[in-house]
Amino acid sequence: MTTATAGVLRVLSPRDVDAVMHLLATDPVAHCFVASRVKGSGLDPWRLGGELWGWSEDGELVSLLYLGANLVPVATTSAARNAFAERLRRLGRRCSSIVGPSEDVSELWPLIADSWGPTRDVRSRQPLLVMDSDSAVVADYGVRQVHESELDILVPACVAMFTEEVGISPTSGGGGDAYRARILELIRMGRAYARIDNGKVIFKAEIGAIGDGVCQVQGVWLAPEFRGLGMGAPGMSSVVALARRQAAPVVSLYVNDYNTAARRLYERVGFRDAGTLTTILF
Repeated sequence: MTTATAGVLRVLSPRDVDAVMHLLATDPVAHCFVASRVKGSGLDPWRLGGELWGWSEDGELVSLLYLGANLVPVATTSAARNAFAERLRRLGRRCSSIVGPSEDVSELWPLIADSWGPTRDVRSRQPLLVMDSDSAVVADYGVRQVHESELDILVPACVAMFTEEVGISPTSGGGGDAYRARILELIRMGRAYARIDNGKVIFKAEIGAIGDGVCQVQGVWLAPEFRGLGMGAPGMSSVVALARRQAAPVVSLYVNDYNTAARRLYERVGFRDAGTLTTILF
């Protein structure tokens, strides 16, 4: 394998924020997660929760790689991928997943697979969806922001959703306290929404990231006994309306291509395609 012979790779710092945000603005929907991390930290390493690597050519920042709990490539050129891969092979795997635009992930992964594998799952096609208006579907006005006092009600629903989606419980391996703390943080920030009836979560979703005018919804879940009853679309309609007013005017999310029920629901609500992501789970 050839390695990059031109350009500069370095760990970015607070003085690079403007250049980073300029690059992320080229696709604010696809780059929402990284933009959220940069805006929330100012690239201070402690608050960033990882490192942001930059690849510059002729003095211009052209590619990024966020390395934290997830690895997220951004606008990677061939030379950047080779340079990133060379350093990633030396470091070894420190993250639980790789997620990003399909072209970036599919080109980067073969360069590091021999030293990072094996994978637990590869989700090669995940439609990235977006809305910039409220839904025509009548909203479920029972969906609202979750109160801090309802943490113990929300956490089991979040665990159930995560386990269904990822295939393992977020509380496994002693991760229960950290996961609970993350849910509490989302509640305190006003980013957790749910319909709660008689102390039970019927529908819920969270805003996982707020970038530059775009927010990303995660954790959409409907209690199993209520599935197929037409409650998902009104619940999601409410989340879109609340998120657009309280977080960002553009709402995005991504879904597995094989989840046909969810894809039909999001289409009914009014989401449209904005790209394709790939996720590799370890």
